[in-house]
Amino acid sequence: MGARRVLLLCFMLQASLLVLTGCKHVPNRVPEQYSEADSAAVLFPDYTDIVIPPNIAPLNFALLQDGATAVVVRMTGEKGGALVVGGGSDLKVMMDSTEWRQLLTQNRGARVNVDVFAEVQEKGWVHYRPHALTVAEEDIDPYLSYRLIEPGYELYRQLGLYQRNLTNFEERPIYENNRTFEDEHNHCVNCHNYQNYSARNMLFHIRAQHGGTIIVRDGKIRKVQIKGDSILTAGVYPSWHPSLPLVAFSTNKTGQAFHIYHAEKIEVQDEASDLLLYDAEKNAVSMVLNDSTKFETFPCWSPDGRWLYYCTSDEPATPEGVNIPDSMAEMRRVMYYNKFFYDIRRMPFDEKSRSFGPSELVVDCAGRQRSASFPRVSPDGRYLLYAEGDYGQFHIWHKSSDLFVKDLQTDSIYALTEANSDDVDSYHTWSSNGRWIVFASRRMDGNYSRAFITYFDKQGRAHKAFCMPQADPEYNVLLLKSYNVPELTRDAVTVSEKDLRQFIYETDGEKAQFKARK
Repeated sequence: MGARRVLLLCFMLQASLLVLTGCKHVPNRVPEQYSEADSAAVLFPDYTDIVIPPNIAPLNFALLQDGATAVVVRMTGEKGGALVVGGGSDLKVMMDSTEWRQLLTQNRGARVNVDVFAEVQEKGWVHYRPHALTVAEEDIDPYLSYRLIEPGYELYRQLGLYQRNLTNFEERPIYENNRTFEDEHNHCVNCHNYQNYSARNMLFHIRAQHGGTIIVRDGKIRKVQIKGDSILTAGVYPSWHPSLPLVAFSTNKTGQAFHIYHAEKIEVQDEASDLLLYDAEKNAVSMVLNDSTKFETFPCWSPDGRWLYYCTSDEPATPEGVNIPDSMAEMRRVMYYNKFFYDIRRMPFDEKSRSFGPSELVVDCAGRQRSASFPRVSPDGRYLLYAEGDYGQFHIWHKSSDLFVKDLQTDSIYALTEANSDDVDSYHTWSSNGRWIVFASRRMDGNYSRAFITYFDKQGRAHKAFCMPQADPEYNVLLLKSYNVPELTRDAVTVSEKDLRQFIYETDGEKAQFKARK
């Protein structure tokens, strides 16, 4: 177990003991006398030397320092302004939101220097090596949507879609399934997606009981059934066209394999997958790609709507001398799960005829025995962001998964090293100005995905990532749910959870008309 994870466990134990022992008086000013430490303070979450949005909520944290009994933090802006915050025996630094906002607003495009002082047993007050927060010029989109889900193979209970206001700590449910297990109410909620960074047009899926695709356009809710004899399953992974009422879906026949002697216990695989195009105005669906020898998944439109990116893989290669008949293809896929290598390709799209041109290779991962997933193009159309791992396409379970970009102007490909970690870094979303990336990472404890934020500068470089702030930093330890599929939007979801629930429970859904493409 890593040193950081040991510190987190100690933090949890310390917090539990404080419930019994009570809290010490919270200091409210910088101590007059102190000694200098030759090390930096250990903070949880790690909010040291990072670039932050000027509209982000307060970065509340806890001090993880052996023997500390109190803490005082002084923040001083290069352009003026200061903030002094104290923490008692729980060692939590909780900032006043108004003072924090004033400090960041005054120092947009500048640095805020941070000094941490701790009262340590037998040492008195200690001043740790200072660090800085760089306040970017650009805001982050204020709303982040995500699914909260238990990070293992579970029943469809106690999960839902939520939206967080990143400028404060307000979180509201978009839709929750059920708090307790009841078979008649048991259903999955997944694959939420928005059109052009706006919650005005959105969708998500309901699986199992009350199943269908929920589509909201201009405040009006519809439930549709994207099924057909020519379609493998219902629509799965979606991507809204940036301006037209069109959604590209993959349709996936998916299975799970469970390892016994493997650190990554679950492997999610496609038995088959194709690409669909859905017209939300006509409630009509057509096939885009359905090559039986290929696995096509994770469609994504370019910001100008002229290209459709997607991931594709061949059947896994069978070792020389091994003969597995086609009738046992499913077994072959399970046996050689680590031989699935997905490339990224794209097809041109003509808006007038609504037709696609020939496919072209964009990122060759298979040639390097690597695998790509989740292609996302930056709002300016220059950078293709994706997750790359050792194999497969469900990288939220792969510790090898890191964030990569391809510069579509220079054709250079590189890892976002400053943002990546030694654990899973996967599903990602751009901000509408292209300067921020939010992604899911298991770096805190190896089990639960948390939402992390990184600044992506004008030179195409990512900066040190930091965890989405919480009102109470301990929440990042105690929440036994994973943040899944983070999506940024400029505005909030306006349709109510009550109206969504009524529609989901009381309507069967309109069946989409299948139209053969010319």
